[in-house]
Amino acid sequence: MRILIDTNVILDIILERQPFVEPASRLLETAQHADIVLYVTATTITDLYYIIRKAKGRVTALNFIVDLLQFMEVATVDKAIIRAALHSDIVDFEDAVQENAAKRQNIQVIITRNEADFQNSVLEIHNPESFLKSL
Repeated sequence: MRILIDTNVILDIILERQPFVEPASRLLETAQHADIVLYVTATTITDLYYIIRKAKGRVTALNFIVDLLQFMEVATVDKAIIRAALHSDIVDFEDAVQENAAKRQNIQVIITRNEADFQNSVLEIHNPESFLKSL
Protein backbone atom coordinates (compact mmCIF):
# COMPACT_ATOMS: atom_id res chain seq x y z
CA MET A 1 0.00 0.00 0.00
CA ARG A 2 1.16 3.53 -0.77
CA ILE A 3 0.15 6.42 1.45
CA LEU A 4 0.84 10.14 1.31
CA ILE A 5 1.45 11.88 4.62
CA ASP A 6 0.18 15.47 4.67
CA THR A 7 2.44 18.21 6.00
CA ASN A 8 0.38 18.78 9.16
CA VAL A 9 0.88 15.18 10.35
CA ILE A 10 4.66 15.43 10.08
CA LEU A 11 4.66 18.81 11.81
CA ASP A 12 2.69 17.26 14.67
CA ILE A 13 5.69 15.01 15.31
CA ILE A 14 8.61 17.43 15.03
CA LEU A 15 6.79 20.27 16.81
CA GLU A 16 5.37 17.84 19.41
CA ARG A 17 1.86 19.23 19.00
CA GLN A 18 -0.54 17.79 21.56
CA PRO A 19 -2.63 15.69 21.41
CA PHE A 20 -1.63 14.82 17.84
CA VAL A 21 2.02 13.80 18.25
CA GLU A 22 1.28 10.32 19.64
CA PRO A 23 -1.01 9.02 16.87
CA ALA A 24 1.18 10.62 14.19
CA SER A 25 4.29 8.97 15.62
CA ARG A 26 2.53 5.61 15.92
CA LEU A 27 1.44 5.90 12.30
CA LEU A 28 4.99 6.37 11.01
CA GLU A 29 6.34 3.62 13.24
CA THR A 30 3.61 1.17 12.19
CA ALA A 31 4.00 1.98 8.51
CA GLN A 32 7.74 1.33 8.61
CA HIS A 33 7.09 -2.20 9.87
CA ALA A 34 4.19 -2.97 7.54
CA ASP A 35 3.95 -3.33 3.78
CA ILE A 36 3.37 0.41 3.38
CA VAL A 37 5.36 2.85 1.28
CA LEU A 38 5.28 6.34 2.76
CA TYR A 39 5.31 9.44 0.57
CA VAL A 40 5.43 13.18 1.03
CA THR A 41 5.25 15.70 -1.77
CA ALA A 42 8.19 17.83 -2.84
CA THR A 43 6.27 20.87 -1.65
CA THR A 44 5.89 19.31 1.79
CA ILE A 45 9.68 19.08 2.08
CA THR A 46 10.12 22.80 1.43
CA ASP A 47 7.22 23.68 3.76
CA LEU A 48 8.72 21.51 6.50
CA TYR A 49 12.11 23.16 6.16
CA TYR A 50 10.61 26.64 6.39
CA ILE A 51 8.39 25.93 9.41
CA ILE A 52 10.90 23.82 11.36
CA ARG A 53 13.71 26.33 10.73
CA LYS A 54 11.58 29.12 12.18
CA ALA A 55 10.58 27.02 15.21
CA LYS A 56 13.76 25.06 15.95
CA GLY A 57 16.58 26.38 13.78
CA ARG A 58 18.27 25.54 10.49
CA VAL A 59 20.33 22.57 11.71
CA THR A 60 17.31 20.87 13.26
CA ALA A 61 15.29 21.43 10.09
CA LEU A 62 17.99 19.99 7.84
CA ASN A 63 18.63 17.00 10.12
CA PHE A 64 14.92 16.24 10.34
CA ILE A 65 14.55 16.25 6.56
CA VAL A 66 17.63 14.03 6.14
CA ASP A 67 16.10 11.56 8.62
CA LEU A 68 12.69 11.74 6.94
CA LEU A 69 14.14 10.92 3.52
CA GLN A 70 15.62 7.70 4.88
CA PHE A 71 12.17 6.11 5.07
CA MET A 72 9.92 8.25 2.86
CA GLU A 73 9.64 8.67 -0.87
CA VAL A 74 9.02 12.06 -2.47
CA ALA A 75 6.12 12.54 -4.88
CA THR A 76 7.00 14.90 -7.70
CA VAL A 77 5.22 18.20 -8.11
CA ASP A 78 5.61 19.48 -11.67
CA LYS A 79 3.73 21.65 -14.15
CA ALA A 80 1.19 18.91 -14.92
CA ILE A 81 0.42 18.44 -11.21
CA ILE A 82 -0.01 22.20 -10.74
CA ARG A 83 -2.31 22.45 -13.74
CA ALA A 84 -4.42 19.53 -12.55
CA ALA A 85 -4.65 21.12 -9.09
CA LEU A 86 -5.88 24.38 -10.63
CA HIS A 87 -8.86 22.49 -12.05
CA SER A 88 -9.46 20.22 -9.06
CA ASP A 89 -12.72 19.84 -7.16
CA ILE A 90 -10.67 20.27 -3.99
CA VAL A 91 -11.09 23.91 -2.97
CA ASP A 92 -7.79 24.37 -1.11
CA PHE A 93 -5.06 24.68 -3.76
CA GLU A 94 -2.27 23.20 -1.61
CA ASP A 95 -4.41 20.16 -0.85
CA ALA A 96 -5.31 19.83 -4.53
CA VAL A 97 -1.59 19.72 -5.30
CA GLN A 98 -1.16 16.99 -2.66
CA GLU A 99 -3.98 14.91 -4.13
CA ASN A 100 -2.79 15.22 -7.72
CA ALA A 101 0.79 14.35 -6.79
CA ALA A 102 -0.57 11.32 -4.93
CA LYS A 103 -2.65 10.19 -7.88
CA ARG A 104 0.39 10.41 -10.16
CA GLN A 105 2.26 8.02 -7.83
CA ASN A 106 -0.69 5.59 -7.64
CA ILE A 107 -1.09 6.36 -3.95
CA GLN A 108 -4.33 5.05 -2.49
CA VAL A 109 -4.56 6.94 0.81
CA ILE A 110 -3.82 10.42 2.12
CA ILE A 111 -3.25 10.82 5.85
CA THR A 112 -4.12 14.29 7.15
CA ARG A 113 -5.65 16.00 10.14
CA ASN A 114 -7.60 18.24 7.77
CA GLU A 115 -9.95 15.62 6.37
CA ALA A 116 -12.62 18.20 5.55
CA ASP A 117 -10.24 19.93 3.14
CA PHE A 118 -10.16 16.74 1.06
CA GLN A 119 -13.93 16.15 1.01
CA ASN A 120 -14.03 16.12 -2.81
CA SER A 121 -11.03 13.81 -3.14
CA VAL A 122 -11.21 10.63 -5.18
CA LEU A 123 -8.66 9.06 -2.83
CA GLU A 124 -9.24 7.48 0.56
CA ILE A 125 -8.69 10.09 3.28
CA HIS A 126 -7.87 9.30 6.91
CA ASN A 127 -6.50 10.96 9.98
CA PRO A 128 -3.68 9.03 11.70
CA GLU A 129 -5.99 7.40 14.26
CA SER A 130 -8.62 6.25 11.77
CA PHE A 131 -5.95 4.86 9.46
CA LEU A 132 -4.33 2.87 12.26
CA LYS A 133 -7.74 1.45 13.20
CA SER A 134 -8.33 0.42 9.57
CA LEU A 135 -5.21 -1.77 9.45
